[in-house]
Amino acid sequence: MSQFLVLLDQNNSPLIPAIVIALGAVPGALSRYYITIWFAQWLGTDFPFGTFFINLSGSLLMGFIVTLASQQLIPSANLQLLITTGFLGSYTTFSTYILDTSVLLRSSSRIRALLYWLGSVVLGGIFLEIGIIFAKLVK
Repeated sequence: MSQFLVLLDQNNSPLIPAIVIALGAVPGALSRYYITIWFAQWLGTDFPFGTFFINLSGSLLMGFIVTLASQQLIPSANLQLLITTGFLGSYTTFSTYILDTSVLLRSSSRIRALLYWLGSVVLGGIFLEIGIIFAKLVK
């Protein structure tokens, strides 16, 4: 498969990244679904163990893959897209959120990192509630 992705890197079609991302998204979403079910059956539903595990493992994998890519140990840009944006993007967006926060911190932009980190959580919660309110108005 990696040889196939390297061949795709040589193709300049603007559709290639979308295809590669989609190929990674399907197993990522299915993994998320089945892991969540498995944890719920194993440990119950009093705490979102599945989501907790997915967010932590996704963050671990994102750090691992991005570091390998930066060291050019993953030669294919399409393989990087398949894993990070495709698989991990549908497995958990939390991993991307953590990566973005880390990039902001590493670029000496601590204020922006803090605003992004905290703002995403607080505003995300507020926007979720606004969405609920709007949906109830639709009835």
